Formats: sequence, C-alpha cells, structure tokens
Amino acid sequence: MKSVLIIEDQADIRRLLRLTLELEDYAIHEAASGPVGLAAARELRPDIVLLDVMMLGAFDGLECCRRLKADPATRNVRVVMLTARGHSHDCEAGLAAGADAYLIKPFSPLQLIEVLRQIVQPPAARGAHARAMPAVPAEAAAGASGAAC
Repeated sequence: MKSVLIIEDQADIRRLLRLTLELEDYAIHEAASGPVGLAAARELRPDIVLLDVMMLGAFDGLECCRRLKADPATRNVRVVMLTARGHSHDCEAGLAAGADAYLIKPFSPLQLIEVLRQIVQPPAARGAHARAMPAVPAEAAAGASGAAC
C-alpha cells in the first residue's frame, strides 16, 4: 500500500483530499503546515506528498518542497504541488523547487488519482524523462482548471 502525506493548511481541503484518496488503496496522513509536514515526512517517509503551494506560517509549499528534496531522508518522495496559481512562471517555480507534478485547483478527484498513478510508476515505465511532469491535457493550454503543467 502506497502512503500519501497531505500538507495543506485548510482543513476542508485536507478533508476533500482524504475523501478522494480513501476510495483508492492509500495510507493517508495529514499535516496542517509546512514545518509539521516536513517533520511528518521525515518520520513517515511517504511515497507521495500532496503539497499546497500557498500556506500560511513559517514557510510556504515551495520552500517545503525545496527542503524535502534537499534532505537525504526525503529526497526520493514524489511531490505533487496543489495550487490555484496556474501561470507558467508558477509551474516553473514548482519545478525548480523539485516538484514531480503540479495540479491546478480546482481539479477533479479523477485528475488527482491519475496524476498519482503516473508519478508512482517506476522511472523506466514513465519513459526517458523520469522527472517530467505528467502530460498536459489540451485544455491546459487554454488555462483550464485542473490541468497539470
């Protein structure tokens, strides 16, 4: 069973993510801030971290992602950034921070599950670009919500 750590400061969003993931075969953990999430990731060593970009507190999701990827204990964790920010420079910032995928809110439960399935595949199964973001749907070019960048 794959484990997922949800790092999101809004309880209602954490609840929606949990409800979506409970339909799949995931062990689910939650954290309400970047620092708490970082500590939880070090302890739990999840397979995937769902990470909100815009969090209040000591540091935001981009900084949390940088720290996860810089730490030898968590650098191999797959990180999916979740955000309402859908501009190309926002996506580039997520990639630069080390994110493995970037999903724009609002997104459907099916989109989330598909992105998770894509990023947990072994690198050989993902093709030559092992760290590449999931494919961008045609709607993404028009700025549609839910698109991966």
